[in-house]
Amino acid sequence: MTMKIEQIYTGCLAQGAYYIESNGEAAVIDPLRESQPYIDRAEKSGAKIKYVLETHFHADFVSGHVDLAKRTGATIVYGPTAKTEFPAHVATDGEELKLGKLTIKVLHTPGHTMESATYLLLDEAGKPHCIFSGDTLFIGDVGRPDLAQKAGSVTMEDLAGHLYDSLHNKIMTLPDDVIVYPAHGAGSACGKNMSKETWDTLGHQKQVNYALKAASKEQFIREVTDGILPPPAYFPQNVAMNRASTPGVASVKEKGLRALTPEQVELEVESQGALVLDTRPAQVFKDGFVPRSINIGLRGDFAPWVGTLIPDVKQPVVLVAEEGSEEEAVTRLARVGYDNVRGFLKGGMAAWKAAGRETDSIESISAEEFCQRAKKDKLHIYDVRKPGEWNAEHLEDATFTPLQFLNDHLAEFSKSEPCYIHCAGGYRSMVAASILKARGLHNVIDVAGGFNAIKCTELPVTAFVCQAK
Repeated sequence: MTMKIEQIYTGCLAQGAYYIESNGEAAVIDPLRESQPYIDRAEKSGAKIKYVLETHFHADFVSGHVDLAKRTGATIVYGPTAKTEFPAHVATDGEELKLGKLTIKVLHTPGHTMESATYLLLDEAGKPHCIFSGDTLFIGDVGRPDLAQKAGSVTMEDLAGHLYDSLHNKIMTLPDDVIVYPAHGAGSACGKNMSKETWDTLGHQKQVNYALKAASKEQFIREVTDGILPPPAYFPQNVAMNRASTPGVASVKEKGLRALTPEQVELEVESQGALVLDTRPAQVFKDGFVPRSINIGLRGDFAPWVGTLIPDVKQPVVLVAEEGSEEEAVTRLARVGYDNVRGFLKGGMAAWKAAGRETDSIESISAEEFCQRAKKDKLHIYDVRKPGEWNAEHLEDATFTPLQFLNDHLAEFSKSEPCYIHCAGGYRSMVAASILKARGLHNVIDVAGGFNAIKCTELPVTAFVCQAK
């Protein structure tokens, strides 16, 4: 057997890149921005990376295609109609690329975007083995058809129609035993109903994927366009970066890993308009932080929440991080295009306090304490989970203020009474509390453990409603 296929999955982004190898030749599909892990993988096998295959211009992360090709001599490949600002091979529909003893067939599958391509891998005997479907077909879902709309020419419904044709004419005609390897899984904003599974057979997807079971093209269009949340603000900025010759991670790290004194942090905030981004865990952050800093913990869906809540990827940022995690924070920010990290607070909050600087804090109480207070008084309770979570089950007395649209709900928060904030487990509620504090709303109280812990108390919740399609 001369075929190797590796799925390289990044949980924070719910993103799957792929490494394929045959007879000393390798291809990388939809690589993350840092190139070295792919280069190391090829060198370990004594293989040469021949192709960097892109399924489309990604919106949710910055690809490493340009840097990887530059460092290895590989050819960047896109599907038909793609227009790049760097050297690339724009394949024709049905074109075949040779990789060792394998064949990669390019299938033009527009719908998520117009240049979207699915790569069909044929084994040595020419038998279809698997597809790398990008954002065309997910496990349990299909790609959202709203990102590539163009005013006056291409609508979301037009794209959904293209997607239907691509699925039915190019993908669903393949054998049922073909393996589907998508670009994303559950947690990505590129779809709405993705499974936590990261691969499946095409035959099983035909049975269980709601979009593939649609009885007509009209029904498909209705279902895939229904309930799509607005995309995060950083998406079009990442698309632009992926069309351009964006540098690799190394140059971003060089600037971002500057150790700053408290005085230098203050100067960055005052002169550059830098945002202080605190990446420590919520229950550490709450006890003391730089005033007006925002908490988005590194141990969670860090990069997607940064992209959702900080709309401009060029925003200057200063980091407060746990010692030893600074490089990881800069790398994960670079993956989604936030390259303007000005440095990090050397010595963390201990250095800030030792320098006599002012600190702030957020009260965080247990679900049990929250329950006792709620039984005594009428509280102002705010649920910052996602719509699907709220619709499934929520506290009867809560107000729905989803974190991703927090700015639209600021007027709903009480200015005079304490605001009790919860999410599912405590990560997002602290993010919300820090944003509200930075906006001048100081009487905020976090409920540690979130709804998962609240459900175990005596407080009344709505009847559970299954949200699965």
